[in-house]
Amino acid sequence: METVSDLAVRDRSPALAALKDCGSVGIGLVPLGLAFGAFLTHSGLAWWWATVFTTFIYAGSFEFLLIGLAATAAPLASIGLSAFLVNVRHVFYALSFPLHRVRGRGARAYSTFALTDEAYALSTTDAAREWNGARILWLQLFLHLFWVGGATAGGLLGALIPNGVVGLDFAMTALFVVLALDAVRDRKGDLPTPVLAALSAVVARVVFPGQMLLAAFVLFVGGLIVRGLVAERSVSNA
Repeated sequence: METVSDLAVRDRSPALAALKDCGSVGIGLVPLGLAFGAFLTHSGLAWWWATVFTTFIYAGSFEFLLIGLAATAAPLASIGLSAFLVNVRHVFYALSFPLHRVRGRGARAYSTFALTDEAYALSTTDAAREWNGARILWLQLFLHLFWVGGATAGGLLGALIPNGVVGLDFAMTALFVVLALDAVRDRKGDLPTPVLAALSAVVARVVFPGQMLLAAFVLFVGGLIVRGLVAERSVSNA
């Protein structure tokens, strides 16, 4: 049953509804952006590179890695391989992200570009099943602006932010923990999924320590496929 609040959000413009949907997560991105901007200036780059990186690369954790690679003049092949390994998870995101609701070639291109962990987590909940393409696109744009704004501010204030501020390095971990808890709460009675994810991570850590992220995603997706086939067979045999 829809509440008064749900009806009010539905009647608002997609932009206002999307801002309400992602506001808390966007605020969580600001300290990450501040940390990125400060890290960038402390690495010897001009502050405006923070705006450039976050606007045109927009790859979260890879942007932190890219600064170190750029500072050491790493070969393009190494940068490309690093980008693939860090962002290969987005291949799996595309399997369930509601891109088909976004209309227009340009809008779909930007939505694909702006498919981040946060946007995926917010757009694939049960509550988001009724969102139209405009609302999804606005949500991604607002998250992007939060990230760019925080990084730009961090770049401008880089000289004032001490190097190695305690706590900023944990902000991303804390944000992902909150998103994971929200996903578990949203899918009541679906504890096997987080358990499967945890087991995949443990096995990948033990068996493939050098490629843990990629191996964990492959194992997790494989587990989901097997679970789905078993569930489908059980239903057909019932």
